Formats: sequence, C-alpha cells, structure tokens
Amino acid sequence: MSPVSRIKSAPDDPNGIVRRYAANAPFRSATAEELVNEDNPFRRPVRPHDLGFLDYGTPLTADRAQRLSALLGHRMLRTVHDADLLFVPAGGDGHPSSDDAEAFRSLDNRVLALQAGQVLENHLFHWLDGERTPLEGGAEAVTRHVQDVLEERRARPGRALDVARSSRHRADAATFTLTQLTAARPAVQSAVGRGLLGDYGTAHPALRGLLLDDLRDRADREAHYRALLTGAGLSAEPYAYWQFLLGSSLGGANHLHSVSRDHARIGEFLGAWVHHRLDEAVTAAAYAEIFQEAFTGVDTAYFTRTPQLTGEAVAELTGSLLGPLVERFGDEAARSFHHGFEDARRLASLGDEDLAVQLDWADRLDEYKIKAEKLDALISESGIEVDLETFVESHEETSTTHVHDDHRLVVVEVGQMHFWNNVGQMIPMDEGDKLLIPAERLHGSMVRSGTCTYHQPVISDELLSQV
Repeated sequence: MSPVSRIKSAPDDPNGIVRRYAANAPFRSATAEELVNEDNPFRRPVRPHDLGFLDYGTPLTADRAQRLSALLGHRMLRTVHDADLLFVPAGGDGHPSSDDAEAFRSLDNRVLALQAGQVLENHLFHWLDGERTPLEGGAEAVTRHVQDVLEERRARPGRALDVARSSRHRADAATFTLTQLTAARPAVQSAVGRGLLGDYGTAHPALRGLLLDDLRDRADREAHYRALLTGAGLSAEPYAYWQFLLGSSLGGANHLHSVSRDHARIGEFLGAWVHHRLDEAVTAAAYAEIFQEAFTGVDTAYFTRTPQLTGEAVAELTGSLLGPLVERFGDEAARSFHHGFEDARRLASLGDEDLAVQLDWADRLDEYKIKAEKLDALISESGIEVDLETFVESHEETSTTHVHDDHRLVVVEVGQMHFWNNVGQMIPMDEGDKLLIPAERLHGSMVRSGTCTYHQPVISDELLSQV
C-alpha cells in the first residue's frame, strides 16, 4: 500500500498556482544525462509529479522545514527570484539552453512566478515568525545583540564544518560542502545588487555606498571563487550541481532575495544582509582549511580575502544602516532589522545542521547498509506490517534528487540501479542490496538494467530505534 495520496486543487488556489508554475519546461524532471548540468543555467529540475501530494496552501512548521515540500519549494522559489536576473544561454538557436531560456524568460512564466512566489514564501518562511526572540531597547540593543552573535559564532563557526573536518572521506565531504556554497554565494551577490536600484539618497545617504562596497568586494573575489571550484574539479557554471543542493542551502539566499525584493521590508533586508556578512566572516578560515586539505594546491583566496568583522566594525556597520531608518521610523525600524537578522540567523543554523547530518550519513553509508539488513530481517521475522511503496522502472529511468518525509529502506528485488547522494558518487545497488535512507536526506537514483523492481518500506522512529 502507498503512504501518500493526492491533494485536490483548483487552478487558482495555492496548490494550483504552484503546479501551473512548475509545469514550465525548464522545471521538468531530470533525465539520466542531467545529473550534472554544466551548459544550461535555465534547466532547474523540480519533480513536478510530486506536487500532486504536497500541500503548499499550508505554512510549514519549524519541525517540518526540511521536508520534501521545502526542498521543492526552495527550488521553485529560487527560479522565481532568478526570473528577472541575467543568465546567458550556452548556445544560440537550436541549443537546449536557448529553448529553456525562452521558456524561463517568457511573460507567462514571469507572471506565474509572481503568483507562485507569494505562495511559496508563505509556505516556506511563515514559521520564522514564531521563532524570533523579542528585543527591546532600540538601535543600541540591536547593535549589542549583533556583537554578541559575532562573538558566539567566532567560538562556534558551525557543526557542519566540524563534521567535514572529521569525515573519513574528507574529499567527498569537502566536495559536497563546496557544492552547497554554489547555492548561496552567487545568489547573495545578486540579492545585494537589488538593493542598489532606486532613488533613496536623501532618505539613507550612506546605504548605496555600503552596498556598493560589499558588491565590489564580492566582484573582486569572483575570479577566486571560480578558481576554487576549478581547483576542486568542479564546474563554476551557474547551478551546475542543482540536483545536489540541499533545500536549506537554497533557503538562506532565498530569504535574502525575498526581503530585498519587497521594499517595504528594507529593515529586514539590512538585518539579513548583516547576518550574511557575519556568517561569511566567521566561517572563512574553516572553509579555507577544509578545502586546502581536501584539494591539493587549490586557490582559497576567496575565503582568505573575505572581509573580517571585529566587534567595533560590526557595531559601526549596524549603526550606519540603522541610524537613518530610526530617525524616520523610530524603534519600529530597529525591530524590523532585528527580525531580518534573526530570521537569517535561524535559517543559517538550520542549514548548518542539515549539512552536518547529510555529511555524516554519506560518510557512514556502510553502517546504514548494515542497519537496513537488520531492519529488513526484523520486519520479516517478526511479521511487522509497514507502509510500502514498490517501483518498477526501465533502463535509465532517473529519480531526480529528493528527500522523504519519513525513514525508508531501499530493497532491490530485481535488476540493478545506481544510487547517489554526492557529486561524482555512483553507488551500485544489485539484487538483494538494501540501504537505509533517513528522513530528509537528499538522494537520487537511476536504473542500470533493462528493468528494476525495488521496494521502499517506511520505517517508524520506534522501529528504527530497535537496530
């Protein structure tokens, strides 16, 4: 029996809007040749067929912020934000990227993007409202809080960095970690660029210069960013590793884009931007160390030249950003800045933990094969009834990367398949092979034989605790 059911929708309700948006050609499911995409920045596989049983009309809660609807939602929201940005096809008429570019840039897609964006932002980010800690005391209190967070993060830059350092397969962990940065760093640069446009010099005389300074620094380091990826054996083409991007890796920059595009949320945008700068400063040294160790001779100047923030510097930046807004809007401006800062902080923490768990699972895949054998035996020998999905797929049928909302076994009955959870990792699975995939772990697969029959028993937390 199947543990999923389809959700009915009308064309103009939230689910109908999202499904119509995802029906555009560039978002179709991936083929066997599209695991890595180095020549088509408009090709963004979403798994549209899954949208029939996902409810985008209901906001996520904090404990569900890494579920399948979040992964696919962040993929779609990134395409919404990118719809009015410049991407260049890899070829002219007749090239696949040219066809997808036309569909991506079309008026219909941009109109649907505006509608879908509102639905997706409500679904993906509404939970942040309940996660904020109120802060009283105006701009001075906000500045002290930002300084405190800087010191806290200096002491503990991130758990994912610790997991990457301690992995048995450090090059693999470094590759996946670096891949996640391709979801964030270029997008943050674009979001900052949005803030440059407009006529606000009398309202905030210093703002354009502060944003320009940040954008110039990012532009100056862009060649080092490309050299870093090339030195690690990766492509620097936009979204080449789209299928390997965690939803949480997309989420932080998606949020920055959302508050940057909505000019009524200028305080939130500036708060979120300050947190992105803080996060980049406190993690730079650790990233440089991880990649230097994993990739001999790699250029890490992208990190070593990241502007560092002292307590005094971050206080000066926060004060410069908040001062003119507080003069106009009072403490409400400080609260708005704090909301943006805290939301970005919460999303960064979520992304750090998500990456840490993904790296740990990938590093210990052999242990999860053993757990799968034990679980399969326990279910069979004890006659335990579990929800089960069975798939019969043909040669090179491909499962676009995804997550499950529950723990699952993969049990191959007939045929062979490739399983993957990292760039360049083709893990063969043959008849009788089993693997445990924990809830919310990114993975995909492709059939290698003429046909392949495999089963996915759903594993409860209680059952998992027995092995």
